[in-house]
Amino acid sequence: MSGLSSVSPFTLSARAQSLKPSATVAVTSRALELKRQGLDVISMSVGEPDFDTPPHIKAAAIQAIESGKTKYTAVNGIPELREAISAKFSRENGLSYAPAEVTVTSGGKQALFNAFFALLNPGDEVLIPAPYWVSYPEMITLAGGVTVAVPTTAASGFQLDPEEVAARITPRTRMIVLNSPGNPTGAVFPPQTLQAVAELAQRHGLVIVTDEMYEHLVYGAEQVSIGTFAPDHTLTINGASKAYAMTGWRIGYAGGPKAVIAAMNALQSQSTSNASSVSQYAALAALEQHEATARFIEEARQAYRARRDRIVAGLGALGLPTPMPQGAFYVMADTTRIHEDELEAARRILDEAQVAVVPGTDFAAPGQVRLSYATDMATIEEVLRRLGTLL
Repeated sequence: MSGLSSVSPFTLSARAQSLKPSATVAVTSRALELKRQGLDVISMSVGEPDFDTPPHIKAAAIQAIESGKTKYTAVNGIPELREAISAKFSRENGLSYAPAEVTVTSGGKQALFNAFFALLNPGDEVLIPAPYWVSYPEMITLAGGVTVAVPTTAASGFQLDPEEVAARITPRTRMIVLNSPGNPTGAVFPPQTLQAVAELAQRHGLVIVTDEMYEHLVYGAEQVSIGTFAPDHTLTINGASKAYAMTGWRIGYAGGPKAVIAAMNALQSQSTSNASSVSQYAALAALEQHEATARFIEEARQAYRARRDRIVAGLGALGLPTPMPQGAFYVMADTTRIHEDELEAARRILDEAQVAVVPGTDFAAPGQVRLSYATDMATIEEVLRRLGTLL
């Protein structure tokens, strides 16, 4: 019909346009294209355990399905799971969160998303040690906040200096986000560092959001929850994905002040509502049958440790300096020998060695790439062989 506009009404919101396209998308797309061409591409980019979910957890999910526990649950999770999480916080972390101070989410990412939207106002500054997980700054931006990076160095093993945190506190600072053990660096912050950061938060009236998703995957380091030093200032985020090999089950959780948890629940009630009912019963088994779960975690941890030692030594021998991580299942390798730009280095590794890695661009880690060693030792040996041929 004449006179009608041909211009699309689907103009993206300023919020959607504020999201930066991932620098890893091009590499990921290229990896998929090479696989479609029949090339044997090895992915060292996936951040999930290669172990299967333990049998006792899967059995609980099957039982939940067969007994009809497939309906909506309370938005914040079934009471039994929140009670088990409360007990877990006390037993494993020395944290005191009542069930009413616990919420269950569809993965740890939703817990973080809810927290940022519940706590940040436009212009609030959030301090994050860098390199950092790619989703933190994007979620903070969506919530109206401003990310302020606190640099760490490969020479220190990416350890956080509390003085660097203190130097970046301004009247607009609202929050500190910590991730220890960390993605992408594998750094584990020692108790004295956490205590110093907790004291800064208490002195300046700041919120601490601590992401402890990798808490059980530590190798000789001491893992401590910062909430033990500043309980009134801390929101603790965790989940079932990494330690229990339950990435696809999508169960995260948070413990914190009751008013904050209530606000997070209200947000969730208007977005996703409850996490999967079946997944909740699976997570309940992981927490209640904690001795069986602990045996699984220890077996996985020993395997990760051996893989970590091999890949760090192998990359170093190839002239790609790689700090020894103390936790998680990632390494950050200096790839300036391949190319000074990490995106170009990742592209060359993919095209010439058929190995997919994650460039450090979105981690705020120039000149470095991240490799996940959540894979078997034979694959690690093949990756090292291919990189040796490339070099």
